[in-house]
Formats: sequence, structure tokens, C-alpha cells
Amino acid sequence: MPPVLRLYEDTLSCGSEARLPALPRVVFVVHGALSIGDRGIGGGEAWHGEGPVIVRAEKAGATCWRWELASGAGDGAASGQGVRSREKLAASVTLPPGELLLRCDSVAFPPGGFAYLHTHEGPGIRCLIEGGIRIDTHGRSTSYGPGSAWFESGPEPVFAQAAADRPSRFIRVMIIPRAFMGKSTLRLVNKEDEGKPRAQQYRVYVDAPLNVGEAKSR
Repeated sequence: MPPVLRLYEDTLSCGSEARLPALPRVVFVVHGALSIGDRGIGGGEAWHGEGPVIVRAEKAGATCWRWELASGAGDGAASGQGVRSREKLAASVTLPPGELLLRCDSVAFPPGGFAYLHTHEGPGIRCLIEGGIRIDTHGRSTSYGPGSAWFESGPEPVFAQAAADRPSRFIRVMIIPRAFMGKSTLRLVNKEDEGKPRAQQYRVYVDAPLNVGEAKSR
């Protein structure tokens, strides 16, 4: 059974907590603040780990996006008093060969910005946090608003067009070869686009080695 990359949105009221089992995961705080283990995580920050953890909401509560790599399909909803959890997207993934890296970053576009037709070096799930974006891939176009998530396999070419009237930004988690630590995985499809200015700006939150053997067995 192929591994599954999944994304959940968890909302925790003031002082509530959720216990999460051991899995490779990234937690991005959209609103409010959390403590995960002994670390505080504020809005716009990310945490990653592979062991079991307790996630606690601070005084104002919190909403977070939680990406996990699981061994197969199943219910990964967080539970606990004052905790609401819903799956936004899950996809079976084909992992790149060799040593792997778990990356969480953000991609931001100015109004009207776009990404030339391109591929990546591994699968990932994106979730729009502000603005709007249209994704062209697999011969079809799909528009997304804030809170919407989509999956990209990596090798399949993608063109992205951001909203014309406002800045846009999405958060993504990808599984890529470890050789790309600190490096971009974007590869342009058309040679004539090489050397042209690019509108998008990146911020990397997590670049962490991933033990694929452990991920597959969980």
C-alpha cells in the first residue's frame, strides 16, 4: 500500500489539547498560538517532528494546518475536549528514490504574478492562506480561494496564475530528495522561460531529513 500524505485543519479552544501519535508531520499555525511539547508556536510559524506529541492551545485558542505522512489511508483526525479536526485533503504518493527530505515553505505572489510551466522533484500538498490562485495541470484549470488545498505529484507540469487584484500566498509541504536541502526543486519545462524574472518569493520553514523506512512502517 503506498504511503499517504494528508492535511488536516485543527481548531483548538483556549487551553484544549490534542494527543497525536508518532508520524512524520508538520504543523503550521494559521491563527492563535500553540505549544507542542516544550516549544511555543505562534501564528505564521511551523513545527515538525516524528514522535508522539501533545498539542496545546494558548489563551486565545488556535487554528493550525497539520500535514502527515502515513503508511496508508485512515482517520488522522485529532481528538480531545475543545478540539475540532477535519481532513482537507489526502493523496497517495509515489516517493522519490533514495534519502528524503520533508520541506515546508510558503510561496508568495504579487497581484497578477504567475509561475511559468514547471515541475518539482517530489509530491506535495499546498494550501492557500491568502489571495487567490489558478492551477493549470493535467489538462484542466482549477481556481482556489483561501483555505483551499490541492495536490501536485511533482513530475506533472504545472502553471500557476495568482489573482490580479491582491497578493496571494500558499503554504506547502513536499517530500523531495535530500540532495535538495536548501535548494529549489522547481524545474522549468520550456527553455525559453529560463533566465526570465520570476514573480514568486519563498520562505522555508522546515527542511528536515525524513526516514522513509520509518514513514512507511507507521
